[in-house]
Amino acid sequence: MAIRRPLPRSELPIDTVSLARYLIGKLLVRESPEGVASGRIVETEAYVVGDAAGHAYRGMTRRNRSLFLERGRAYIYLAYGSSYMLNVSSETPGIGAGVLIRALEPLEGIPIMQLNRGVERLRDLARGPGRLAAALRVDRSLDGLDLCREGPLWLGRGDHEPGEIGQSIRIGISRDANRLLRFYLRDSPFVSGPRSLRE
Repeated sequence: MAIRRPLPRSELPIDTVSLARYLIGKLLVRESPEGVASGRIVETEAYVVGDAAGHAYRGMTRRNRSLFLERGRAYIYLAYGSSYMLNVSSETPGIGAGVLIRALEPLEGIPIMQLNRGVERLRDLARGPGRLAAALRVDRSLDGLDLCREGPLWLGRGDHEPGEIGQSIRIGISRDANRLLRFYLRDSPFVSGPRSLRE
């Protein structure tokens, strides 16, 4: 695998929807004592300013403050008491919005991901946001981290054009549920969700 470098913040769009689309095909890299694990981002969801489904909707709290940082910061929360979710802050400081990273195509450190997840099947290692976080051992200790600098977790450039990007409604929400704010790499077997949302 070629040497990877973090994405400069200056290259991240200052707009949540644009960032959600832009991140398709980019890399997510996890560095740990066990080694490096990485994957290509194949699915994201945008949670825009004023979005009733977003965690920033009711304003800043101690729990969600990372969503209000400069774009390119990690916002991590525990969903349903069992699965961590990794988001990227997406606007200017003080404005709360983010992009949920929903699925990866595993590239490096596959044995590490298999051990973390307790599964062998490549397709299932990081297909879905909870599985992704478990595969890379992402938890609240990484909340607020700068993803545009090398460290335990960071975003990198992709090594080729991602291909055709699809768009659909988001998965598993009830508020603002009909907005087309989910982006995914068409024809990727690593995308999550029902087949009806992958056409």
